[in-house]
Amino acid sequence: MQSAAQRVEHQLTDKGYVPVYTTRVIEQPWETYTAEDHRTWATLFQRQRELLVGRAAKEFVENQERFGMSAEAIPKFSDLNRVLEATTGWTLIAVEGLLPELTFFEHLANRRFPVTWWIRKPEQLDYLSEPDLFHDLFGHVPLLLNPVFADYMQAYGCGGVKAAAIGPEALVNLTRLYWYTVEFGLINTPDGLRIYGAGIVSSKGESIYCLDSAAPNRIGFDLERVMRTRYRIDTYQKTYFVIDSYEQLMDATRPDFTPIYARLAAEPSIAAGNVLAGDHVFQRGSGEGWLADGDV
Repeated sequence: MQSAAQRVEHQLTDKGYVPVYTTRVIEQPWETYTAEDHRTWATLFQRQRELLVGRAAKEFVENQERFGMSAEAIPKFSDLNRVLEATTGWTLIAVEGLLPELTFFEHLANRRFPVTWWIRKPEQLDYLSEPDLFHDLFGHVPLLLNPVFADYMQAYGCGGVKAAAIGPEALVNLTRLYWYTVEFGLINTPDGLRIYGAGIVSSKGESIYCLDSAAPNRIGFDLERVMRTRYRIDTYQKTYFVIDSYEQLMDATRPDFTPIYARLAAEPSIAAGNVLAGDHVFQRGSGEGWLADGDV
């Protein structure tokens, strides 16, 4: 018999939060969610849905509605999977916390998206140092109904498996691509810039900052430029990269990355806030409030 689902969280030490990894795939223990858990989901869901009007990509909002997501209760993965599997062939799997990189890549390569089963505590509404159910389910899952984006995610997983075999420098380059697209990407639409990155749509503060603040750069997507650019894990981003379409992401991912990694190994990384001469600049940021160090 499978043991009860565990809540695997980062550990707080005198040096900050230290990641704790887990690989176990479980059944979503939906019956164990408390009334407080459902209230937390409702609070976050309602707040973000209201905030994202005119900010999120229309595909994101439409697909949440196709799934039937609402503030009423934490969704059941089994209900979402009936829609998802029939549409793009993806399956949500419940996990206990942060996965090791290779394990994560292997799931994506096989069209399985890991969703942390547990939700943050009420006192963590505005910030959590790791992915939880709200980030994963509200932020990531809607775009998996988009066929092109769904294919991009699988291609990314396959690329991750290859990069892991090449070495740590390749993984660093590939992680930057995920960070600046899947987590913190913007898309240019006829109505203006919109959000599609899960790290933004699941964050109240960054949903406002990424579009309204004069501080960050907003730069057109270029694959190798993105893969050279360091990023922030402790503050809002200094730079957001803007795609023209999800097809642009898929097209960028089709080539073999092996020669790209070789080229990038000979190039210096780029600071998170730098603007280069060849960049397509939607907005050059003022840099107000930026920290001088801490790029990773």
